[in-house]
Formats: sequence, structure tokens, C-alpha cells
Amino acid sequence: MARSLCPGAWLRKPCYLQARFSYVRMKYLFFSWLVVFVGSWIIYVQYSTYTELCRGKDCKKIICDKYKTGVIDGPACNSLCVTETLYFGKCLSTKPNNQAKLGDQGNLSELVNLILTVADGDKDGQVSLGEAKSAWALLQLNEFLLMVILQDKEHTPKLMGFCGDLYVMESVEYTSLYGISLPWVIELFIPSGFRRSMDQLFTPSWPRKAKIAIGLLEFVEDVFHGPYGNFLMCDISAKNLGYNDKYDLKMVDMRKIVPETNLKELIKDRHCESDLDCVYGTDCRTSCDQSTMKCTSEVIQPNLAKACQLLKDYLLRGAPSEIREELEKQLYSCIALKVTANQMEMEHSLILNNLKTLLWKKISYTNDS
Repeated sequence: MARSLCPGAWLRKPCYLQARFSYVRMKYLFFSWLVVFVGSWIIYVQYSTYTELCRGKDCKKIICDKYKTGVIDGPACNSLCVTETLYFGKCLSTKPNNQAKLGDQGNLSELVNLILTVADGDKDGQVSLGEAKSAWALLQLNEFLLMVILQDKEHTPKLMGFCGDLYVMESVEYTSLYGISLPWVIELFIPSGFRRSMDQLFTPSWPRKAKIAIGLLEFVEDVFHGPYGNFLMCDISAKNLGYNDKYDLKMVDMRKIVPETNLKELIKDRHCESDLDCVYGTDCRTSCDQSTMKCTSEVIQPNLAKACQLLKDYLLRGAPSEIREELEKQLYSCIALKVTANQMEMEHSLILNNLKTLLWKKISYTNDS
């Protein structure tokens, strides 16, 4: 006699429920496995990239081998390779290829003399072959060149020494304008919008924020049409700005601050479909000439406008009520600055000085500043 798998009516419902339960469980297990697989793959790729580009021990070995054979030299070599009092700490960036050209700078002869002075690491009045090779390698880096040019400026970290293409600068206590440092694994799963809102909760008191903001405005002045030309800030973000325990702004990463002449050569005649194709870094934008389908060479926004965009939420959050309206007005006027505007340099100086004056007046007599 043939038998049914569910021989009685009273068994049919439990069989159906059991089958449905099995299907739901399999579906749940499949998606759980998929999430674990994708998450593990993302973590693996990120970790591989991080370890690939942050190999402190390998870098030290390569540099010290060259130093011991006399290929390179510099004031930091002995501390790194002999006494071992200089060591690698936290890896602040995994971005490779940060090269630049010297370009046609103003006062080029003075700049060459300045570089030769820095290259003479042992201060014996002569630049050895090892020192010359080290200096040449370092001059391919935007940050080193700018650090040499702006060594007497308050907001540039001091250059402590170099060895080959490794350079040492002063430690900056707080390495981000605001926010809280989280492990990179956690960062992967936090939405950027929520991250920005969360970061604004971890900031100093408002008078201290105002002092830090003044420091950024002063740095913008330092790189705007200085004695060695104009420099463009192509990545103005919170992670590239820091401050010390006295709340003086210090630049943490200056690799995307480039000579204007270099940027014009780099971006002009680049093929484009729209303005979105005419971007260097994240903040240096030109326009796309639709008649030739080539990028123009003139940057749209000056450094000051980009700095004010970054400072807007930073300063307006918690701002004293008596200056909030005027501060907001000045910040929006600053953000609206365009390089192509008539009398841009005059407007630039006027807006910058007005902002600094407004902030200084408010914090001059407070203990927090």
C-alpha cells in the first residue's frame, strides 16, 4: 500500500510549518554568511592596503642600509640607525605617490640658497654627496618643500631633521581639527553623515575653537602670494589640521598644498566632459571649457573660501549669541569668494581681516583662549 509523507490531515499543517521554518532558517543562514563574507573581504583588503603602505620596519631597514653604505646622509640618520632613539610610531597615512615639481617659483635664487642651507645637515658649510641625494629625494615632496619655505611661520610644524627621503617634524598633540579617533575597522561601518555629526560633539570649548580658526586664517595668509609664489590648498579637511596643547593650529598633512604654477601645468588641457573632471585633490577645481572639452587652468575658489567652508559648522556651533549673526554673515561672504571676481585680492584681505578681528575681540579676555 502506498503511503503519503503526510498521511493524515492532522499532520499536514505541522509539515507545512516545518518546511517553512527550514526555508526561513536557510535564508537567514545564507544572508548571515554573505554579510560575514563581504565584511571579512572588506576588512582583509583594507588591512592588506594598510600593512602594504605602513611598513615601518621595512622602511627603516632600507633607509639605514643606504646610510651605512654612504649613499644618503642627514641629521636624523644617526638617531634612526645608530642610537635608535628615533622610531616609527603611528602611521598617519597610506597614500603613496606624493611627488611634486619645484616649478617656476618667485625669488628662485633665494629659494635655492634656503634649500642648500637645509641640505647641509651637519652645518659644516658643505653639502656632501649623501646630503645632496637626500635633499633631492625630499624636494620631490610638496610637504617638505613647503616646510622649508615656511619654517619661520607659527603654524608650520618645525623640521627636526631628515635621512634620505625620510623627514622628521615636530610632534603635534591633536592630529585632527575635531572628532574622535576610532579604529579603522569601526570606521568602515559608520555612515559619513553620522560621522560628521558625531565629530562635532568632540571639540574644544568655543573660545579655543576660535583661536584654532584664527590659526587657519593666518596660515591661509602665509601661503597666499608669499615671496616664493602662491600655493593652493587642495585638500582642506579636518584630518589634515591639528593643534597643540596651547590650541595653536598646526598643519598635520601638507602634501596636497601645491604651487599654483604646478597645478596649472598639471590640469590645463586635461580632457573633460564636465566641471567634475577638472578637480585636483578634493578642493582645487577649475571649469571645463565646453567648446574645446579641455579643463581651464584657473582655480575657481581661493584658499580662504575653502577654509571658511570648513570652519562654518565648526565656529557656528556653540558661538556666543551676541556675535553669531555677524559671524555667520562674514563666513558666508567668505565662502562666496571667487578667484575670477573683480578686486578679489582686496576682498580677500578685507574678509580675512574682518573675521580675525571679530574672533579676537571675543576671545581676547577669556581664559580658554
